[in-house]
Amino acid sequence: ACTRRGLRSGPHTHQVNGLALDSGLSPFAYVGVARTAVHRLKYTGLRALAPLMAAPMAELLATLPRPDAIVPVPLHPTRLRERGYNQAHELAKALARRRGLRCDAGLLLRVRHNSAQAGLKLADRRANVRGVFAVDPLRVGPLQGSSVALLDDVMTSGATLFEIARVLRQAGTMHVQAWVIARTPEPGDG
Repeated sequence: ACTRRGLRSGPHTHQVNGLALDSGLSPFAYVGVARTAVHRLKYTGLRALAPLMAAPMAELLATLPRPDAIVPVPLHPTRLRERGYNQAHELAKALARRRGLRCDAGLLLRVRHNSAQAGLKLADRRANVRGVFAVDPLRVGPLQGSSVALLDDVMTSGATLFEIARVLRQAGTMHVQAWVIARTPEPGDG
């Protein structure tokens, strides 16, 4: 297993070392067909890919504890209007249907529009997402002692997922997992 920015990774799972995330799951490396599929889902409106992309994730879920809810990483309202949908929400809905889980897209708010993470160094990525997310204040009570699985399409540095996990922990969430369709490989990853 290789160490990856605070994550211990095996073939499909990540064990987090002392961070806000308990564990993670990513069935694919963000290369080849997986990268193409993510791009088509995210940038061309091909939402029909979401159930196909969620299927391998659903197969791997037996390795992780069952969460109370799947929570997609939210888009800022401006980006949501531009794109017309949230690709993470499309994936979360497909996965929730397939595994009989609850999808809760209203739990997290993106309260500040930040610049794109692409091209930023790790420290800059962390700073870029700090203070961007919040839990809906009307939803804090049910989070006490809960277990949540965050869902996103791609994990590069993990900065977004770690920041959301930090926010969820502050709101009382007991367990936070990160589920992503693909993760960018480190140089030298096989």
